[in-house]
Amino acid sequence: MSYTKSALLPVTPDEAFALLTEPERLRRWQTVSATVDLRAGGAYRWTVTPGHVAEGTYREIEPGRRVVFGWGWNGDDALPPDASTVTVVFEPAEDGTLVTLTHEGLDEVQAAAHAEGWEHFLTRLEALARTGDAGQDPWAWAPEQLDPVTSSEAVLAAIQPMLRNLTAEDRERQTPCEHFTCHDLAEHLVASLQGLGSMSGVQVDDPGEGDLENRISVLAQQAIDGWRDRGLEGTVGEGEMAFPASFAAGILPVEILLHGWDLAQASGQTLKVSDEVVAYVTTLAESMVPDGRKRGSFGDEQAAAPDASALDRLAAYAGRTPVPVR
Repeated sequence: MSYTKSALLPVTPDEAFALLTEPERLRRWQTVSATVDLRAGGAYRWTVTPGHVAEGTYREIEPGRRVVFGWGWNGDDALPPDASTVTVVFEPAEDGTLVTLTHEGLDEVQAAAHAEGWEHFLTRLEALARTGDAGQDPWAWAPEQLDPVTSSEAVLAAIQPMLRNLTAEDRERQTPCEHFTCHDLAEHLVASLQGLGSMSGVQVDDPGEGDLENRISVLAQQAIDGWRDRGLEGTVGEGEMAFPASFAAGILPVEILLHGWDLAQASGQTLKVSDEVVAYVTTLAESMVPDGRKRGSFGDEQAAAPDASALDRLAAYAGRTPVPVR
C-alpha cells in the first residue's frame, strides 16, 4: 500500500528542498536530531520522536526537484531500515512550492500508522514555512517509555527552541551556576557531552560551527546515539572508576536539562518540559546529586517557591536559585 499527501509551502523549491534535507531545518518540524549524507547511496538517521529512529539511504537526489529515500525504523523487524520508499517531489506553484510526498511499500497497518505520522509532520512543515516556527512537537512531550536514552532525547527537544532564541547579548549574562556566564556554561556543556559520549565508546566530534542550537544538538545526538547503540547493560570504566552503564547514561539527561534551565534563566526564557519527563530525570538526579555535592559538582539544596514548577523544584534540589527577572 502507499500514502500520498501534498502541502503548499510559501517558499521557493530550493528552500522547500532544504527544509526536508538539512538537519538544522529538519529539527524545526520533524526530528529531534538528524544526520544526513545527501547523495545517492548516502545514509540518514533521524530521531523523529524520542525512542523512534528512522533510518535508510538516499536513492535519488535532484536538488529543488525530487528526493527519493528508503524508509524504516531502527529495531523494527516489521519495517527495518530501507524496507519502504519515500518519494518527495517539489513543483513550482503560483504561491510557492507544491510538495508531494508518496510513501510506498507498506502493509495496511503500516500505511495507516504512517499516514497519521505524515499528516502530523506535514502540518508542522506548513506551519514552519508559513511562520518560521513550528513550535515544540507535542509528540516529543512525554514519551511512553522513559529511560536514559529517550529522556535525553525528550529534554534535548525541549531545550532546542530556547537555544535558538539566545542572542549575542546573552553570551556574557550570568547563569545560576556561580562563575559561569552563558558562554562559559555552553562550553562546559559541550565538554560534558563529549565526555559522556566517550563513555559509551564513541568519539563525539564538535562541529564548531553554526549557532549554539546546532552545536549542542549535533553533540548530543552523537552521545545519545552512542548509548542507544551500546545499550545500558554492564559497566563502564575500570577498577575504582567502574560503575553501571545505566548510571553513566543517566547523567546525560540530567546535564542537558539542568544546563538548559540555567541558560533559559540567564536569558529570561521559560523552559517548557513535561512533568512526566522532569519526574523521571529527577529520579536519576537523586541517585547522583548527593555524591556530586561532596565533589563540588552541585551546590546545597535550595528552598523552592511554594508555587514552583516541577522543573524549578529539580533545579532547587540541584542547588540552583532562579535568576531575578530583568
